[in-house]
Parts: sequence; C-alpha cells; structure tokens
Amino acid sequence: MSEDRPQRPGRSGQTEDPPPYRVYRAGSESPQPDPDRRPSSDPYELSDPDEREQPDLGDRPYTLYRSAPRGLIQRLRGEDGPAVIDRPSRGGGRGGDGRDEWSGDDGAEPRKVRWWRRRWTPFRVLRWVIGICVFWLVLSFVLFMVSASIQSGGSIPASAKRELSSGPNMVTGTDTVLVLGLDQRPKGSKEPGAFSGGIRTDSIMLWRIGGGTSRRLSIPRDTWVNIPGHGQSKINAAYAYGGPALAIKTIEQFTHVKINHVIIVNLANFPVFIDAIGGIDVHTGRICSNISGGAKNGGFSLYLKPGEHHLTGIQALTLARTRDNACNAASTDLTREAYQQQILNDIKSKLVSPSIIPRLPWASWDAPKAVRTDMGGFTLMQLFIASEIGGSAPTDILKPTGSPVIDGQDALVATPADVREHVAKLITGH
Repeated sequence: MSEDRPQRPGRSGQTEDPPPYRVYRAGSESPQPDPDRRPSSDPYELSDPDEREQPDLGDRPYTLYRSAPRGLIQRLRGEDGPAVIDRPSRGGGRGGDGRDEWSGDDGAEPRKVRWWRRRWTPFRVLRWVIGICVFWLVLSFVLFMVSASIQSGGSIPASAKRELSSGPNMVTGTDTVLVLGLDQRPKGSKEPGAFSGGIRTDSIMLWRIGGGTSRRLSIPRDTWVNIPGHGQSKINAAYAYGGPALAIKTIEQFTHVKINHVIIVNLANFPVFIDAIGGIDVHTGRICSNISGGAKNGGFSLYLKPGEHHLTGIQALTLARTRDNACNAASTDLTREAYQQQILNDIKSKLVSPSIIPRLPWASWDAPKAVRTDMGGFTLMQLFIASEIGGSAPTDILKPTGSPVIDGQDALVATPADVREHVAKLITGH
C-alpha cells in the first residue's frame, strides 16, 4: 500500500486493501494512457474528466426504460411500463429497431407506447385475465341485484309476510326457509287442466340454513293435515285456499316450526333458469313419463334409460313433476320428492362450478325470475353464501305411516310422533 495516501475505510469502519481494479463511470470508454500524466497509485481514482464525457445519445447501443412501479394500485392502473425514455439507435438495442416502443421521425420527442402495441408479457396477460374476471363478476352481481329488486316488488302478499317470523343473519345465524314449488303452467300452455281450479303446491320443503348449517325436510304434497278454517285436507290444498299466507300457517301448525322466509318456485319460469346455467346432470332409473296426456296432447313427455343424464330446462321440469312412471310401478310421490332434491342439488353444484363463469350474467338475471320471495337481493346473497358454507346434507323426507283413501282422495298420513322425529332431525341434526 502507498505510504503517501491514507487508507480508505471499509463498510465496517475497518481499513481494507484496495481492489485490484479501477472504477470508471458507466458508458465511458476505457481510458488511453496519457504519456504526460503521472500514474496514480490510488485504485479508486476515476478517469480524467475529459475522458468521462458521455457519448452522444444517438450512439448508445442500448435502450433505456423507466422502472416499473412498485405498488399494486399502480400495476392495476396499467402504469407498469416499460415506457421508453431514450430512443435507441437504429437496428440496435434489445428491441431490434425499436419500432414497437418508438414512433416518429428522427429527433422527435419520445412518447408513451399505446397499450395494444406493447409487448405481451405473462404478467400483463395475467393482469388482463384477472381484470376481465372481476368485471364479469361485478356485472353479474349488478344484474342479480337489479333483477331481484324488480321481482321482489309486490311478489309476496303482505298477508304472507305477516305470517313470517324475524330471524338472524343467515351467514352467522340460522333461519328456516319454506320452499314451495307451484304446479302453475306457463301462459299459452295447452296442457289439460292448466287453468282450472286454484294453484296448488307441487312440492314443499323446509330448509334450515345459516351459521354453517344446511338441512332440508321435504313434506309430500298429499300429506293429510288440518288446514285452518277449512278442516282436513291434503297439505298442498292450503295454497289453493288461501295463497302463501295460509300455506305458511298450515305448515307451521303441522310441524311447530317457525318460518323466517319463503321462496315460491315458479315452475313456469323454471326451465329458462335451468337453460341459463347450461342444464343439469341427474342419475335416474328408467323413466316413462307422460304428464297431462304427453307432449302430443299439449302436456310433457320424458323417456330416460337408467343412468346419468344431462337434462334441459323442460326435461328437468318434467322430471320434477313426474309422479306416475309407466316404467316403474313402484314409483310414488316420495320418488318424485327424491328427484326434486337431486335437481336442486345439481343446480347448486352448477352455480359454484367453473363452467358457470361464461353464463354467469345470464344466470344472475334469470335466477330471481324463477322465484318469488320476501327476501331482497342482499338477503338472497346471504342465502347463497350460507348454502355454500353449510354444504349439501342429504334431504330428509317425511315418510307417512299409512296411505288411506279419505273422502275419495289418496292421502298420506304421518303420526305426530313421526313428525316430531323428522323435525328434530331438521333442527338439531339428530
């Protein structure tokens, strides 16, 4: 080490030997030895100031880019560059002639490149995919809320709302929801008996939902009960006698369960919603169904072999209404209840599968049209979230202890003990 120069301190405050190299400013040429200049023993000494001048900008053999922003917000705004700061020399640099990052004649000021002319990096592609997915979800949510708001206006009579009991938030608490499927036919239907008599419930289900719970109890429509103000009759007649209000009162009296919300499934709009989600997949036995004379007489027909089937909206509706199966004499109303539960389970599976994403806006718009309910858009969203948290427990079916003919009607009779047993399983899970 030279004795006439002080030692340079290291990072730790200690002296260190100089490195065996010299430091030059970036972009400078290697210095040529000056015969009139005395060599320096300082290895940290820079080259002569005259030699440190930068070359002309047009002679740079590289391209300068602005560094990408560090924050997530800047990246989502599209400020991740790289924007050109300095114009590369023709034919040089990392980007070839640089025409993707530069436009204009020689000497023009640099400008930011349009987004569609930038290089598509994997990160940029991923960012666009995420942005499109977020937009698609927000659009679907808005359509659902608007459609639910339109359908909720006056869809449930005030008399029915008065029969309902208040309940907790379905995400953290547990409510009981009454789901009624009507045998209402679509307008213009040629099905015999489509508009004769009052509308009756084709399916009845109590759904215990919320707080991590999801249990269901189906009540056969021919169950013999007492209808307040009308005496003994089938439970599905309550809706025909007094609408949803009397149906709620009858079912509460029969089960001793307080009902917090009601959903009325409009079977006339049911096929549209099924088609909007791309159909459903069910497993059935052999089905030979002709409802109201079959399709040739203005009704519905469905013929299925045993196994897995993909059903359209009309086919799913026909299966949900099939009570008499010509190919299976053992098929009863309980068999139909089981098929209805299978349809509901597959609808739920479709709504959370990746295949629903391309169809989500249409499904979101059509879903509220298939139901009438006291619940608004946010409460329906709570129901959807609660159903996903609670999972899909097997649906219990109230099995009658007898099938007598009462007043010329085929009825199903359940004892009070049987009702208490099934209700306890619905409420407590045991």
